[in-house]
Amino acid sequence: MEKKLSLVAFLYAQPGKEQELAGRLQSLVERSRAEAGCINYDMHQSDDDPTVFVMYENWTSRAALDLHFEMPYMQELVAALPGLLRAPLDMHYLSMLSTPAQPK
Repeated sequence: MEKKLSLVAFLYAQPGKEQELAGRLQSLVERSRAEAGCINYDMHQSDDDPTVFVMYENWTSRAALDLHFEMPYMQELVAALPGLLRAPLDMHYLSMLSTPAQPK
């Protein structure tokens, strides 16, 4: 069995592009959650700086995450990012050491 994997991605919108980036990211949430191997896929926006977005994802394996990046909607996002971001996409891959929390 492969090790579960987390991804935290920081996206820094160009000023004035926050709404467009937010819309593009929001459009990924339900589709990504429906993918095989997705444990959770959550979008956040900084309370301190509205140009900062964070995607927090957990996947059953690296293979599942790799397939996610091959999805056409992910390829469309990647192609659009240069016109939306003020800094490079900042992604951190993390090995999940704990068991995912269960809903109460």
